[in-house]
Amino acid sequence: MLVPDQLLAFLLAAVIVTVSPGPDNLMVLAMGMARGRSRGIAFGLGCALGCLSHTALTVIGVSALIAASPLAFTALRVVGGLYLLWLGIQALRSTGGAQVGHAGIADQPLSKLFFKGVVANAINPKVALFFIAFLPQFVVPANGNVGLQMALLGLVFTLQAALLFGLLGYFAGAIGQWLQRKPRVGLWLDRVAGSIFVALGLRLIVTR
Repeated sequence: MLVPDQLLAFLLAAVIVTVSPGPDNLMVLAMGMARGRSRGIAFGLGCALGCLSHTALTVIGVSALIAASPLAFTALRVVGGLYLLWLGIQALRSTGGAQVGHAGIADQPLSKLFFKGVVANAINPKVALFFIAFLPQFVVPANGNVGLQMALLGLVFTLQAALLFGLLGYFAGAIGQWLQRKPRVGLWLDRVAGSIFVALGLRLIVTR
């Protein structure tokens, strides 16, 4: 099970990752601005719930590697660390200034937009790689079942993403105008997220 310190550290990192400018939250923002609050919320909730598929794949894949081959798990750990380092460097090099355009999707039923959000997230291989690299960082083997810990962490990530994406869709108009007036906010969010990615990547590579 998760302990309070473990959960708090993960939740803080997850929130920073979720609010940092990226394809998912910018699409939710654009959807809310162009199509209204309800459609922005529906699409955002779909994107958040798509994280559950990546959680399941991470739990199954990483748990199987631990059981089958310590060497394979070590290789995955190193590759995951390098991937997080790459994400961090990209974020640190970003010029910031989130660009919010039109969603480019005609008015559609809320259920259809929700499903589109789920699929858009679930089929994104970059999100899958991120989960494989990110979730194991916050697992404490001494606390017991590793697979259960990762499943709970994935659920926590999904819940906080659903809350933040829902709020983003609701306040899309005001947030979009504010970001366009203050492009340096996006720059500093990228810097914070990039620093976290680099630190986690280094930790993943050097930890035995």
